[in-house]
Amino acid sequence: MFSSDKLVILDADGTIIDAFSAIAATFSAHGMNIGDLARFQKRHNLFKYLGGAKEFPSNLKKQLTATRRSALLRTLTEVYREQGQLFPGMGDTINKLLDQAGLRVGVVTRNITTDPQQTLRALFTREGVEVERLDFLIHLPLKQDKRDSFAWLRERFTINPARSYVCGDEHKDYLAAVAAGMHPLIASYGFENHERLTRKFEVPPVVVLPTPQALSERLFHALDIDPR
Repeated sequence: MFSSDKLVILDADGTIIDAFSAIAATFSAHGMNIGDLARFQKRHNLFKYLGGAKEFPSNLKKQLTATRRSALLRTLTEVYREQGQLFPGMGDTINKLLDQAGLRVGVVTRNITTDPQQTLRALFTREGVEVERLDFLIHLPLKQDKRDSFAWLRERFTINPARSYVCGDEHKDYLAAVAAGMHPLIASYGFENHERLTRKFEVPPVVVLPTPQALSERLFHALDIDPR
């Protein structure tokens, strides 16, 4: 038996958080260059964080030791907590979602900083999100498939799959949402661009949103929320 509630699951990095700027700032602080966003979006996971063909040799040389990798992680954590930003309008979008009666809202993330949940709480609070009102804030290991977590959350709150939405920015978010019986809304301004999503991984263009504003508008319309 389903409840009458609806469910919105938000990805963090690349969907609501401008992760690329935080990563770029971290690399720069360590004398490395990650390249531009357009090339970043086209790379495979490993190369996203080591730079492309032009940047890879120099970056790799600077990160050979565990000590240097640990220093990079500490800096990334500090940048997220002290300087990291949500995409424009996302703070207001999240707070508006939290204001809706009968709507369960939370975050499922693979953020790679130290103590990711504390990192995101610090960033959200600084950006004006009422983080204590989130129904859940879950961190998953990088290799763990999100579909099980999506299904678990839906079952935990006894939500009808037809009333469940997932907002992500990678093809894996799309696949996990579909596998869990949920409606996917996929951002093309995050870790994967429109061409990579739609051509390489055949994500339907109709569920791909080009800007944070477009994602918010699509979500509000689906949930019958007045954007004003």
